[in-house]
Amino acid sequence: MPVLTAASVLVFVLVHLFVGKLRLLEGVPRSRWLSLAGGVAVAYVFLHILPELSLHQRGIEERGSTADTSLLETEIYAIALAGLAVFYGLERRVRGSRAQRQARSGEDRPEAGAFWLHISSFAVYNVLIGYLLLHGETFGAWPLATYTIAMALHFLTNDFGLRQDYKSAYDRTARWVIAGAVVAGWLAGLMVEVSETAVAMLFAFLSGSVILNVLKEELPEERKSRFLPFAGGVAGYGLLLLLVG
Repeated sequence: MPVLTAASVLVFVLVHLFVGKLRLLEGVPRSRWLSLAGGVAVAYVFLHILPELSLHQRGIEERGSTADTSLLETEIYAIALAGLAVFYGLERRVRGSRAQRQARSGEDRPEAGAFWLHISSFAVYNVLIGYLLLHGETFGAWPLATYTIAMALHFLTNDFGLRQDYKSAYDRTARWVIAGAVVAGWLAGLMVEVSETAVAMLFAFLSGSVILNVLKEELPEERKSRFLPFAGGVAGYGLLLLLVG
C-alpha cells in the first residue's frame, strides 16, 4: 500500500501545483468540468464515506470497548456536522475580510490574516486527506482508486476557487503549502496509527468538510454553475460506486 498511496499523493500534489495551467476551467458561466468534479465528490461522500461511518460504528460496538462505545452514531454524525460548520465559518470570515478591505481601499482580496487562516485550514484538511490514504477505508486497488479520483477532483474545484480568491498569492505561496500538507499527512500515516474510533471521527469531519466546500463553490449566483454536469457527476460516479461497491 505505501507505493500505491504514494502514487495517489503524487496525483494530489500535481493537481495543487498545476491547476492554474488548466485554462479550460476558466470563465463564466462556470466550467462544466468543475461542476462535474463537484458532483463526483458529493457522490463519494454520500455513497462511500457516510456508509463507512456506520460500519465503523458497528465494529466499535461489536468489540464492546467501554471507551469506544461511548462514541455513539449520532455523535459521529455530529462531528460531520462540525466539519461543515467549521468550513462555513472560515468561508464567512474570508468573505467578510474581503468586503472590509474593498470598502476601505478598493482592493478585491481578503486581509493577510484571513488569507493565512484560510490556507492553514486547507493545509490541515489536506493533512487529514493524506493520512486517510493509509488508515481510512482505502485498502485495495479499487477503494484507493475511488478515493483518489474523488479527492483529486475535489481538490480541482477547491484550488480553482482559492486561486480565484487569492490570485498571485495562491501561485506564489498557497499551492506549495497545501501540496506539502497532503505529503505531510501521508508521511504521518506511515509513522502513526490511531484507533478505529479516531479514524471514524476523522472520516466524519472530512465528510462534512467536503460537502460544504463543494456546495460553496457551486451555489453562489456569480459562479453561474451548471446543474446538468453537476448532476451527471453525482449520478455517474454514484452509479459506479453502487455497481462495484
